[in-house]
Amino acid sequence: MTRRRRGALLIGLALALGGLAASDVGRREAAVRAQLAPLVDVVVAGRDLPARRRLAPADLALRRIPARYAPVGAASVPEEVLGRRPVVSVPRGAYLGAGQLEDESASRPAHIRRGERAVEVSGAGSPALVVAGALVDVVVVPERGGARLALAGAEVLAARPLAGADGAEGAARVAATLRVSARQALALASLEAGAREVRLLARTG
Repeated sequence: MTRRRRGALLIGLALALGGLAASDVGRREAAVRAQLAPLVDVVVAGRDLPARRRLAPADLALRRIPARYAPVGAASVPEEVLGRRPVVSVPRGAYLGAGQLEDESASRPAHIRRGERAVEVSGAGSPALVVAGALVDVVVVPERGGARLALAGAEVLAARPLAGADGAEGAARVAATLRVSARQALALASLEAGAREVRLLARTG
């Protein structure tokens, strides 16, 4: 075999191996995309947001992420949160939804004292038990790990049932406005941001 022919064979072999490697990379990328799909839009803070200032369009941004990683309760379009007020300061890039915003559908009760907050929390719960005046525990289920108690014995100021069911068990859903401290509001917002599921458990005893 001549040197020229040997060189041509080596070049051909290299090209063939390169094609196989590229094909393998392409298959791996397609597999990763299939695992992450579908993608959804979520609303995030476009800048550091102070507490209790009404949100304007310039305060918001959209982030496209895999649906499996979307936080429970996160808004999907800016119109859901425009004009509302954050319960606490929100850092740039943090998700925005009902859990981070004041509930303005109901008037603030007279017994909300200085330093307290009225926070709306949505999740699986019984509309017959989660009612105004009841005490509830808020349990969050993160993407990884077991359920965690986020809030214990919070007073319900107002509540309303939500349409549809939550989760594979078809549990009823409810939105409850809770009276909490500023520190509890901040902790709750942080836990909700990474939660796969939120549960409102009424205390019956």
